[in-house]
Amino acid sequence: MTMPSSWNDTRADPVMIAMTCDAVRVASQENPTMPALRSFAALLVALCASAPVFASESNKWRLEFSGAAESAGEIVLEIVPKGREAVRVRVAIERNDGENRVARKVKTAIDRQAGRWVDAELDDGEDVLVQRRLLRPRVSIALVSSTVKDVRINFDKE
Repeated sequence: MTMPSSWNDTRADPVMIAMTCDAVRVASQENPTMPALRSFAALLVALCASAPVFASESNKWRLEFSGAAESAGEIVLEIVPKGREAVRVRVAIERNDGENRVARKVKTAIDRQAGRWVDAELDDGEDVLVQRRLLRPRVSIALVSSTVKDVRINFDKE
């Protein structure tokens, strides 16, 4: 077995992959519980991949934006009122939009697409405060995807 030339080298050794697959196949033939373990491992991976769905709720969130957009793209947020169906908020971002403009676009999109559940306001230009509307359930907010380069979003409960 050869070691990669550097830590950044991610190429897999085909011989090692074949040996590993053969070992798993033999182990599953010898051990009848192996398929159950594989199913459990697949379930565990699926649960970890869906972690944003299980984010905790809060009355108020602060979304802190930093960095300028190095590419045009889309930011997709998911706002989930407790016990209700999730609302996807899609925001189109243009290349060279600064953090203040990105925050303003996100605020506008939240008001238009999820305004029934939450109210959004700008704070310090680059922050968006999102709070539940009066008599509405607490909400969780998660980043679903972002195709915009160099824009970072930090989610803080208030």
